[in-house]
Amino acid sequence: MVHDRPARIERRLSAILAADVAGYSRLMHQNEEATHTKLTALLAHGTPAISEHGGRIVKSTGDGFLAEFPSAVEAVRAAIQFQNRVKQLTNAEAEDRRIAFRIGINVGDVIVEPHDVFGDGVNIAARLESIAEPGGICISSSAYDHVKGRVSVEFIDLGEQILRNIHSPVRVYAVVRARPRSTAQGESAKPGPLSPPRLSIVVLPFVNLSGDREQEYFVDGVTESLTTDLSRISGSCVTARNVSVSDKRGSVDVRQVGRELNVRYVLEGSVQRGGNRLRMNVQLIDAMSGQHLWAERFEKPIADLFDMQDEIVSRLANTLGAQLIVAEARRAERALHPDAMDLYFQGRACVMKGLSLECLTQARNFFERALECDPGSVEAMIGLANVDTTVGGSFTTDDGPARLSAAEAMVNKALSIRPNYTSAHLARGWVQILTNRAAQGIREFEHALVLNPNEANAHAALGCAKFYMGRATETEGHILEALRLSPRDFQAYHWTCFVGVAKLLLGSDVDAVSWLRRSTEANRNYHLAHLALAAALGLTGALDEAQTAARTGLALNPGFTIRRFLAAQQSNNPIYLAGLERSCEGLRLAGVPEG
Repeated sequence: MVHDRPARIERRLSAILAADVAGYSRLMHQNEEATHTKLTALLAHGTPAISEHGGRIVKSTGDGFLAEFPSAVEAVRAAIQFQNRVKQLTNAEAEDRRIAFRIGINVGDVIVEPHDVFGDGVNIAARLESIAEPGGICISSSAYDHVKGRVSVEFIDLGEQILRNIHSPVRVYAVVRARPRSTAQGESAKPGPLSPPRLSIVVLPFVNLSGDREQEYFVDGVTESLTTDLSRISGSCVTARNVSVSDKRGSVDVRQVGRELNVRYVLEGSVQRGGNRLRMNVQLIDAMSGQHLWAERFEKPIADLFDMQDEIVSRLANTLGAQLIVAEARRAERALHPDAMDLYFQGRACVMKGLSLECLTQARNFFERALECDPGSVEAMIGLANVDTTVGGSFTTDDGPARLSAAEAMVNKALSIRPNYTSAHLARGWVQILTNRAAQGIREFEHALVLNPNEANAHAALGCAKFYMGRATETEGHILEALRLSPRDFQAYHWTCFVGVAKLLLGSDVDAVSWLRRSTEANRNYHLAHLALAAALGLTGALDEAQTAARTGLALNPGFTIRRFLAAQQSNNPIYLAGLERSCEGLRLAGVPEG
């Protein structure tokens, strides 16, 4: 009996180019017919570059196309020619109506059919296209290995990127486009960068001012460690030190550095040793404008240089994470057509103002809009989950359990996309400790510290989890560690509140008042700190002050009642419950409604 053999599936190693229009839906919404006409004309003029470089257009995607090449070098050359042609044809258009393509290129083994190609090699190219800047080209490391030194463009290393629905991180390189040649005699063409990636930063080698060459290893160590730690900031793109300015002796033009390395921010600093003390000055500069955004001085006794290096690096990384988000939020406010990351940064900026209902409502709006722009934005998912967690755990409404359930579902979705996203593990831990699962929450926070040992928020969260487990005596130590790592953190008011609550649960009411005053003075928009202060003051007998604090807290959160506070059932630990009853007694003395 003769059996038909199954048809052989054709596979081959190819360079895949994926291209589409940035902001296509917005352009079509503005004017469908005009956009369609312009796009058709641009493709007619630009796509001949594909065949000229030995490629074939596999299929049209409506607002773009997918092409296959036998050579990565020719794929990159075709992409550059295509983008240059499109730019020439659209240069006179208003920015908000200009069509700009994004291109991604990957080399991989693909399944080939007459009118389509399939496989991870294709999917990666499509994901690279989605993270490219408008008018830009991103290529994978597999493509870069084939083209480096063989094409007349420069590349900037964007580091490993988590691409949606791609299992492993992919190292990505962006093409730096060249400016047209100058007509001035003797002036050669210089590279002109595309728009720098968000949160892109280079750490320049710190300058050793001590004159002691034996301290050079410490100065270099700070530079390299800080570069590594900053790369852990979500969404950051940190340029490696080996491509930064190497001359430590002369002054540096940060705007030139920004142009050459295609980064938005430059961090520079100096280290000086005098006697038994070490002084470090650090400043963050906007590489596009030259404006100084932030500066800090560290001065410590020299005991163990390596321990000091770790502490300084940790503090800088935590502080710079917040500073960069604020800077990006300001940029996003000026964007004519904000995308998902613009909206995410604005949402983060709202949260950084405080945890009042007004700030959280504004943040929620930004995160929801970000998810409308990009349903796969993990950052926006976690932003939205954190808002729901905060509202659900603040005793504001009776739908707290539903808010926390929604937050957990969103966090799980985010972790299914990015399993090692530190912020997602922190978010899941918070949901767990607020739903009577403190032990599980602690495991999430500890995992976050494995992913990022300098994550100050994880230390603070551990402190909070401990008092839910009846171990409030341990809370202060965790908070002090968080403050050591990030003493000026925008969430420090939150952390000091945790210690105040722990002291209140332990019956140390005077200490509780001290910590809670510190919290309310740092940020007057956090209602729980005012209410906890009211309870502590009530228990010390300072009833007038207690009632004033209660009125302030209730003005920020009119929905808070003692009934809702008790109904949350955040822990059934008997030691915690005994302390909780004391807290409620203080709230009653302060005049907080029973509800």
